[in-house]
Amino acid sequence: MSLELKEVTKGFGEGSERIVVLSNINLRIEEGEFVAIVGFTGSGKTTLIKLMAGLLTPDSGQVLFKGQPVTGPERERGVVFQNYSLLPWLTVLQNVMLAVDAVYPEWPRQQRLEHARRYIEMVNLQQAIQKRPAELSGGMRQRVSLARTLAMNPEMLLMDEPLGALDAITRASLQQEVLNIWSASRTTALMITNDVDESILMADRIIPLNPGPNATLGPSFKVNIDRRMDKSGLNDKPEFIRVRNQVIEYLLDRGAEVGTGNAGKFLLPDLSPVLPQSFFKPERNKAA
Repeated sequence: MSLELKEVTKGFGEGSERIVVLSNINLRIEEGEFVAIVGFTGSGKTTLIKLMAGLLTPDSGQVLFKGQPVTGPERERGVVFQNYSLLPWLTVLQNVMLAVDAVYPEWPRQQRLEHARRYIEMVNLQQAIQKRPAELSGGMRQRVSLARTLAMNPEMLLMDEPLGALDAITRASLQQEVLNIWSASRTTALMITNDVDESILMADRIIPLNPGPNATLGPSFKVNIDRRMDKSGLNDKPEFIRVRNQVIEYLLDRGAEVGTGNAGKFLLPDLSPVLPQSFFKPERNKAA
């Protein structure tokens, strides 16, 4: 067992203003497994991954990594966020070296440099190694963020919508790179996404997060797709269609259940347009 959440609840605010974001979350992730959490925007996905990373503490319940309570951030759980979090005055190499220096201070400098360069090459950024973030595209910045996290050699990779802000072509390219890296290392991985197709492409198992507040996890959907296959024909594969339909149907049903109440509904004022009289009496053709 790599990561386990037991009856985890997390809320924010005090008294009558308190909102319980996640309620009674139970999750088990096996070592070497790639799991995707999918759900609606605002359902608490980022809160969930911060709890796993140790950046937040649950109000009740336990977060365990390899049987030990998670009490704070540790290098064993590397996090890739959507917003890159790069230092703008440092080069690609220097940004990655920040992580390497922190994790391996006992190594000789040359060894640390070689280690950082290896992961920069792994994400195909060797040509931009001396560039700063302002000189990079969004996709390249996310590659730096990924290289920096991987250079720490984490036992588990946590990704919070890491490709959500990228264009479709860059996103597809990075999806394949993440898959290649994961396939080579078999590092335990969890990815938060709101893209069902992406979750099917990349994960062994998909778990929906029900709409909040008081969000809970839904059932697991197992994915049995050979990731070595040509991705261009994936949409035609019966297994892809089956899993996609099941996950989307589940999410739509949960969304409809939440939408049946009055929560989130607003009464609009009764307004009528004020139009000039000329609107109802068009001018005669002056040439007539």
